[in-house]
Amino acid sequence: MGLKFPVLPLIATLATQSLATMAAYSFPVVAPVIAQDLEVPGTLVGFFISTVYGVGIISALLSPRFIRRFGAVRVSQLVLIATLAMLLACAAGSVVSVVLGAALLGLAYGATAPASAHLLVPRTPPRVMNLVLSIRQIGVPLGGVLAGLVMAPLTLSLGWQAALLWQTVPVLAAVLLLECVRRSWDVDRDPTRQILSKGLFAPVQILFDRPELRRLSFVSFIYGGIQLCFIAFLTVHLTSKTGFDLVQAGWALAIYQLAAVISRPIWGWLADKWISAQRLLAWQGFIMGGTAVLTGQFGMNWAPWLILSLCAVAGTTASGFTGLAYAEWARLGGAQRTEATGLGSGLMFAGVLLLPSLFSVTVTSFDDYGVSYGVVGALAAFSGFLLLRQKST
Repeated sequence: MGLKFPVLPLIATLATQSLATMAAYSFPVVAPVIAQDLEVPGTLVGFFISTVYGVGIISALLSPRFIRRFGAVRVSQLVLIATLAMLLACAAGSVVSVVLGAALLGLAYGATAPASAHLLVPRTPPRVMNLVLSIRQIGVPLGGVLAGLVMAPLTLSLGWQAALLWQTVPVLAAVLLLECVRRSWDVDRDPTRQILSKGLFAPVQILFDRPELRRLSFVSFIYGGIQLCFIAFLTVHLTSKTGFDLVQAGWALAIYQLAAVISRPIWGWLADKWISAQRLLAWQGFIMGGTAVLTGQFGMNWAPWLILSLCAVAGTTASGFTGLAYAEWARLGGAQRTEATGLGSGLMFAGVLLLPSLFSVTVTSFDDYGVSYGVVGALAAFSGFLLLRQKST
């Protein structure tokens, strides 16, 4: 009997990713209120996200062994339990509890993609693999959108701490619902699997065993970092250089995120039907590179519709690539797809941490966004070139 479209596993993994990301991105949504309440600078919010992704690198690299031993569903439940712990800790309302909450979420956040790949790949027909994993990746921008829709009104009516506590309801419900399918979906778990025998280096070993993954490693790092460069700097760039007010700049960022939501399954469908994921990833690099260079030239004389159009193109590429990337990690990883996907997550998270920081240093040094966007644009185009040179395997 052939494999069927994995509707329920896809819903389960999409919900896990969305709820965890929603919790993480709740802080930027109401940053001014939290900063005022805790009497700290608003930069604490940036530290919160950095902590989640920084600790997430460790969990991404370690999680494959936990998944092999305890099962992908059990690990997904642990991600949600870590999300619950983060919400409860942060709702305590102190600087220490907020830092603790970020670390708690990061301890499991990196496991979302490897757990999803481990669960979905064996249940998905190869003809729709890119589509399924791309739909799963909608959970990241969707979580950000949900955070914006939920946190703002709840914070205004109940306060930010109560708003965080309300999020525990769907998270707890998801933990309980996953328990209903855990035994049947985690049949491949191996209770004898050792967890820490090779530590963080277990997934890295794949790069020596499978050279075809090395270029994908570089590309994942660069693309992941560029994605956050757009998110982190777009609004301040638009308000300082184009005359956009904060509301208009917010709309531009929303268009960027919405384009990512819409484009991810489209890219997946194209990769399954017409063009290989590797070639699409290469062309995404060329397009995001050109878009970055143009974005660096934004000025007062630019028409708003043209600026918003380029934000949409940036969203479809710089934020729309992840589903295809994870599909490639799973495909090239073969029997080690879980470890490969964990390595891919760790590299994307590392790009998220490092490239925006370098972008900021460049902007400060040259007092010019054009140079910074030009550098990341060149890195994106070079990444695309590397992928086109690599023969499909």
